[in-house]
Amino acid sequence: MRFFFILDKMNLKTIKYKDYESNLPQTGNHIVGQEEGKNIIVYQAFNPKIADYAIKHQVFGGDYYKFSRMTWIKPNFLWMMYRAGWAMKEHQQKILAITIPKVKFEEILKQAVHSKFEENLYETQENWKSKLNNSEIRLQWDPDHDPHGNKHTRKAIQLGLKGEILKKFAKEWIVSIEDITPFAQEQKRLLDAKMMDEFSVIKEKLIEIKDFQIKKNINLS
Repeated sequence: MRFFFILDKMNLKTIKYKDYESNLPQTGNHIVGQEEGKNIIVYQAFNPKIADYAIKHQVFGGDYYKFSRMTWIKPNFLWMMYRAGWAMKEHQQKILAITIPKVKFEEILKQAVHSKFEENLYETQENWKSKLNNSEIRLQWDPDHDPHGNKHTRKAIQLGLKGEILKKFAKEWIVSIEDITPFAQEQKRLLDAKMMDEFSVIKEKLIEIKDFQIKKNINLS
């Protein structure tokens, strides 16, 4: 079996998975991702028509991208791989690493409303539903996953965008869009071949959020 290692062709930093968890907490709600200066990386998976337009133009748009729909971003690579089936699920065959300013990511967090009722934040179901109906951003904490799809106790964040905030994200806030599908496919082949000493993921750490109100709003551990 032959493999072609392409880590040096990608802009993102990588790490061997055997070293990945060493500095990450194993429980709680945490934002895990890669920062690049004042920017942060988030991931999305699309069909080739949407992805190819985005890669070429470095913004989202074209004939197939629907601004009328909610789209979800994830700062955690392995969570994206779990959701996209390592780029093998229908309409998720291309994995994009999208760089945006961290201040814009924090703006998204500040406006986010949880998809599920959180009594400590919203007090009543009615108050939560009202905020949900008037928000363009959804927040979900879901179990993080290891490369094999097994659940962690640690929770990973994903954020759904629609309306005007989606247009800002898709057209104004993007610093760069990189197609990392070849990397994802290569690592899946290594994973299937049980070559775990060679298996790599995106190098990530805890993303620090200093704003107390944001931390409270998203239930950050």
